[in-house]
Amino acid sequence: MRLVAKLTAALFLAIGAVFALHGYLSVQRERAIVDAYRHRGDHLVLQVLSAMVRERWQSAGSAAALAQIASVDARRDGVGLRWVWLDLPGADPSGPAVPVDPSGTEIVRVDQAGARAFVYAPVDVGAGRPGAIELSESIDEEEQFLQVSGRNAVLTALGLVAGGSVLALALGAYFVGRPVRSIVDKMQRIGEGELGEPLVLGGQDELSTVAQTINRMCERLAEARASLAAEAEARIKALEQLRHADRLTTVGTLASGIAHELGTPLNVVGGRAKRILRGASADEVGQSAKIIVEQVDRMSAIIRQLLDFARRRSTQMALADLGTIARGVASLLSPLAQKQGVTLKLEEPLPEARAEVDAGHIQQALTNLMMNGIQAMKSGGELAVRIDRARLAPPPGIGGVGGVEGDYLTLSVQDQGNGIAAEHLPHVFEPFFTTKEVGEGTGLGLSVTWGIAREHEGWIEVQSEPGEGAIFTLYLPASPGASPSVDLPEPTRR
Repeated sequence: MRLVAKLTAALFLAIGAVFALHGYLSVQRERAIVDAYRHRGDHLVLQVLSAMVRERWQSAGSAAALAQIASVDARRDGVGLRWVWLDLPGADPSGPAVPVDPSGTEIVRVDQAGARAFVYAPVDVGAGRPGAIELSESIDEEEQFLQVSGRNAVLTALGLVAGGSVLALALGAYFVGRPVRSIVDKMQRIGEGELGEPLVLGGQDELSTVAQTINRMCERLAEARASLAAEAEARIKALEQLRHADRLTTVGTLASGIAHELGTPLNVVGGRAKRILRGASADEVGQSAKIIVEQVDRMSAIIRQLLDFARRRSTQMALADLGTIARGVASLLSPLAQKQGVTLKLEEPLPEARAEVDAGHIQQALTNLMMNGIQAMKSGGELAVRIDRARLAPPPGIGGVGGVEGDYLTLSVQDQGNGIAAEHLPHVFEPFFTTKEVGEGTGLGLSVTWGIAREHEGWIEVQSEPGEGAIFTLYLPASPGASPSVDLPEPTRR
């Protein structure tokens, strides 16, 4: 309705201005017509009377002529006629009421500021001095007529503007306000995500065209939404497949280290079994059976830990302890680290190192970072894992999510390898980018870790100098321990 009111106000302000100008011009035109008719009548009367007075003055004398003027004056209401000498001052009873050029020979009209107008008709009566017939008349009736005309014009204009405004508001509300409200309601529903119900407006005007365009837009948005949903689902499936492939690649890398871990208990089991077959005593059989059971449990725990890591799982966000996750990953990677001559150092975690995360995905991210560090130390060394807390604002740009300052938990993995060249640092999180030798990596680990960080509304940073190792830091939003913790199971200790 505000739009209709604005349009109506603008329209009728323009119409009111036009009517005001028309009324003013009409009053001026009527004034000119009244003046013209009055001037014509006055001139006609004075021309006839001048001839009569001239003839009477010359034939019967001045007294008879003045008497004739007086007799005519007596018969005209509101009009005064008298003889004046133009050479006398205005204060003289026989002089003109207003100053007039005594040398003039034409009829002269003089309008006073007062309520009367004076017309002078010079008459040559042969008296040797300029004389004239003075006609005076009231202009009150003329002004009253013009005032009434002006008032009628104003009232007519106001009536037309008022009536037209009411009619325009009513028609505007029906033909413009109602469709516009429907369009606004539809746009609000679109903003809320409702695209199904079409907008129906009757008629063939511009607003109905807008409604049809909105309906077509909703159809395209619905199609785009369905397409985006399908693409998002496909992307999620591809991401899960990529993460699972990365897990399987990690499992393959771990297999060599775990093979040694399995070899020792298998040798023990084989030796004890042969001793039993050779006819050991009852006490030795019992002891050997107990040792075989212990070693089988040990191998089962190793295999179960490896299978748990390789298993495909859906995203499940819950409050988890990062220290527990870090200890589990360290246990899983311990055989590979020992094979590489790397010592795993897990610093003491914070008392409340809890965050709302998917524990399995964070386990995979930390495994990728730690394996990356182990593989970077060809000559062995120490791999340090540290959990800390920081209050900061996420960095903008690539690798950052941007936002206000908040509390974050950090998982830092520091190796003592050869470091990363400066030209490689901007690319380390790109898929399939790797500086490792063929067979040592696919280039997916850090990319998957970057995706897991962003999925958790966090980010990952790397600091490295050639020859001085590298520090990878994973930032995760900290959560208060208000809900039960869901942690990964502790691995079986050997």
